[in-house]
Amino acid sequence: MKISKIVAAAVIAAFTLPAFAQVQSTPRIDKRQAEQEQRIQQGVKSGQLTPKEAARLEKGQDKIQKKENKAMADGKVTPKERAKIEKAQDRESRKIAREKHDKQAVRK
Repeated sequence: MKISKIVAAAVIAAFTLPAFAQVQSTPRIDKRQAEQEQRIQQGVKSGQLTPKEAARLEKGQDKIQKKENKAMADGKVTPKERAKIEKAQDRESRKIAREKHDKQAVRK
């Protein structure tokens, strides 16, 4: 009896796991998020970004990540959702560039 329950559980798992694996990934968005995080960290390291600027930029990155998580919640990121996320990334990228090249710098 125990063996039949184990076999039944294995069969159910074999059919349900692929359904969970169908969540659509967003590799381009993820890669860009990582690159923008690196730009912020590089700016902090070089002194181009003050701690306050870096915190503000990190908050912007967090908002984008929340948008992506919300879009992926139903398992599919629509082209419209993807466009909104990418537009938000464009705005955040410009903010990073602007903050890194303004006259404020951390004095060492």
